[in-house]
Amino acid sequence: MHRSRAVMAWNVFKFCTALRGLGSIMILLVLGVVGVTYYAVVLNNYGPALYDGGIDSLVSLAVLIPFHSLLVMLLWSYFSVVLTDPGSVPPNWRPAIDEERGEADPLNGSEFSGVQSDQSNQRIRYCRKCNQLKPPRCHHCSVCGRCVLKMDHHCVWVVNCVGALNYKYFLLFLFYTFLETSLVTLSLSPHFIAFFSDGEIPGTPGTLATTFLAFVLNLAFALSVLGFLIMHISLVSANTTTIEAYEKKTTPKWRYDLGRKKNFEQVFGADKRYWFIPTYSDDDLRRMPALQGLEYPSKPDFDSQEF
Repeated sequence: MHRSRAVMAWNVFKFCTALRGLGSIMILLVLGVVGVTYYAVVLNNYGPALYDGGIDSLVSLAVLIPFHSLLVMLLWSYFSVVLTDPGSVPPNWRPAIDEERGEADPLNGSEFSGVQSDQSNQRIRYCRKCNQLKPPRCHHCSVCGRCVLKMDHHCVWVVNCVGALNYKYFLLFLFYTFLETSLVTLSLSPHFIAFFSDGEIPGTPGTLATTFLAFVLNLAFALSVLGFLIMHISLVSANTTTIEAYEKKTTPKWRYDLGRKKNFEQVFGADKRYWFIPTYSDDDLRRMPALQGLEYPSKPDFDSQEF
């Protein structure tokens, strides 16, 4: 029995190491898909059609303007997820109040030393891997090897965890990816259909193959991203994460569910001007502690045994 546990732990360690190495390759893969798509849409098909005049030029403008706009937002959101720390536990973090007794006094050193051995205290959470207290909604990531604030999941596509500080950016990345891939799929569909027609198709075999590949890749991404987008919209509407949804799947109530509008603001902020760009207003960052990942408003009359 002891041997099987050791083997399982070793295999998990190898798996986490492989995920870290795979991440850099995934970034190159994303950029490769963007490059193939850009070549097929702009350089191969709709860019040259701008100089044809008439209806062809208008159609090209109608495709290229939203294509470039969505591409800028997609890449901005993507690299915001990649480069933004999802949220780490501050050194020597302590709960602001003793949640177990409901007192406003900070936990002192003697209380902290007893947290590790007090298994009955489920309101104060402690990570034995990081050897530190865990803030509300914080979880340990085995891939990153640390605790992440309001962790949703570890995403190999962005070589990063998705947590409190970059969850909005991840959602915007999904949103703009779906719009961009849907636009590309629709714009290349006439060229894709032409492959199966009996007429003469202009272009070299290389350009035709690139167009075919770009259409298939973008169609596949549009369909797959749509599923993830629908799932995360439901999570945001309930003010929960992927991990929390799994942990509380048998719990009918959730203490952080404040209503759809407030739940949405917990992720995107209250300033509507910033909802669709991967950043927050200074005012939102000052007024909404949830955006910092350490404090979260909850239902005052809801008694939960978990943060």
